[in-house]
Amino acid sequence: MTIIGVAGGTGSGKTTVVRKIVESLPPHYVAVVPLDSYYNDESAATPEERKSINVDHPDAFDWTLLTAHVKALRAGQPIEMPVYSYKEFSRLPQTERIEPRPVVIVEGIMVLLNKELRDMMDLKIYVDTDSDERFIRNLQRDVIERGRTVEMVIDRYLRMKKPMHELFIEPTKKYADLIIPQGGENNTGIKILRKYIEGIVTDR
Repeated sequence: MTIIGVAGGTGSGKTTVVRKIVESLPPHYVAVVPLDSYYNDESAATPEERKSINVDHPDAFDWTLLTAHVKALRAGQPIEMPVYSYKEFSRLPQTERIEPRPVVIVEGIMVLLNKELRDMMDLKIYVDTDSDERFIRNLQRDVIERGRTVEMVIDRYLRMKKPMHELFIEPTKKYADLIIPQGGENNTGIKILRKYIEGIVTDR
């Protein structure tokens, strides 16, 4: 099994990169494990308490469960992946079953930050997009898809997302084997990754 990590700032286009790769390949080639699914279980907290959590800090994630699940997939075992709701700021009761595949992509803002997880990766990718472009994408997504107001998005960006990016996410670029500028708009980078994965699977 080959494990690929895809990191980058929020709104960088890393999810789009992964989606385009997966859609261009047969369904049995790739399993995707998003870091967003592994936010800590805060379902016991009140709605107001959950809203105040800094979801852009490393402590917001259940790294123990994520690394255990990646190890299980690498060993050929299926996992029950958590499901997280951005509208509820909470992990939901249901899970999603993920079957092992020849290639597992672990995708999320900080997947290159955790050393144990990083050491399991055969290829590490950082999606690098201009900060203004990332902010615009965040604004559009959070207002349209997550029910936030423009004021809420701007406040959270200035207080949490921007400083956390500079402190925890941007520095992980140094661990990347490959940097893809402009995310989902970089068709050449996506094509190279697709060919890489095809080569891995067909060589087996």
